[in-house]
Amino acid sequence: MAKNGNGNDPAAGRRAPAGAAVLREDKTEAIRAAVFEELAAVGFARMSIEGIARRAGVGKTAVYRRWRSKLHLVLDVVSAVAAAGLPTPDTGSLRGDVRMLLEVAARALRHPMASQIIPDLLAEAARSPELATALRAALHDSQEGVAAAVVASAVARGELPQDVDTRLALDLLTGPLYWRLLVVRDELPKGYLDALAGSVAAALGAE
Repeated sequence: MAKNGNGNDPAAGRRAPAGAAVLREDKTEAIRAAVFEELAAVGFARMSIEGIARRAGVGKTAVYRRWRSKLHLVLDVVSAVAAAGLPTPDTGSLRGDVRMLLEVAARALRHPMASQIIPDLLAEAARSPELATALRAALHDSQEGVAAAVVASAVARGELPQDVDTRLALDLLTGPLYWRLLVVRDELPKGYLDALAGSVAAALGAE
């Protein structure tokens, strides 16, 4: 093995300290996936580190090396969802952009895990300020940026007036779907998203 002029191995300085834990990414991802599955199955209140570890096929120690509690684990997962965000559509028209966002949102809310997890976490957020902050980032703040971009494009094209309320746009985009799919838990009839896209555009003052 090559050594430097002092007779030392130059790679030695790059080695991890003795006893340092190496966190395997595949285990980390397995744990994150297990969180979603466990939340959907039992809810936040009954979820446990033991159950997450068992579902992920790892020991409890592997979970605690990464997160110190189930709350911090859920906060990390929720923050990752927030970072992913929604795609910003660019169809060339406000109605087209709104229709695309509604399609993406409806697909996400229809997912069996989302339909169980989101209402449960929102209820838990009423008792946990930390979780409430993370959920706000995941379910509101990250999407508000997309709504703002859609509105700005529509204003630039002359479809909307300059004084459009971006928060109102986000409420109109997400509120009806959340109510229908997660509160009433009703199916969307044929043509619903097209009609809703038209109504949202009209409500915002599209010309």
